[in-house]
Amino acid sequence: MAHTYNYASASQALRELKELGFVIDYNINDSEFIKNPHDFEIVHIYRYEGDSNPDDEATVYGIRSKSEANKKGVFVSGFAANSESDSARYLIGLSIKSRKGL
Repeated sequence: MAHTYNYASASQALRELKELGFVIDYNINDSEFIKNPHDFEIVHIYRYEGDSNPDDEATVYGIRSKSEANKKGVFVSGFAANSESDSARYLIGLSIKSRKGL
């Protein structure tokens, strides 16, 4: 089952994921999970919500390869209109670990 957590900041979530071995930055290195979506799954979801400004909201995803156990990374997506990217929209197509019907 994917784990969802709420943290005081996105950087706190990124630090924790790095400690767990999620070291690839998929915001920069997104071509592999875009080309091979069947090989990746979301295993952690960290949500950050700003106190006063909706533009401060962000989600940090912990993504891992299904075929290479040590290939793990993070993707950060904001909720503001200007945070839209092909990669952020593509995350919808990645499987979430233990989600039924996929």
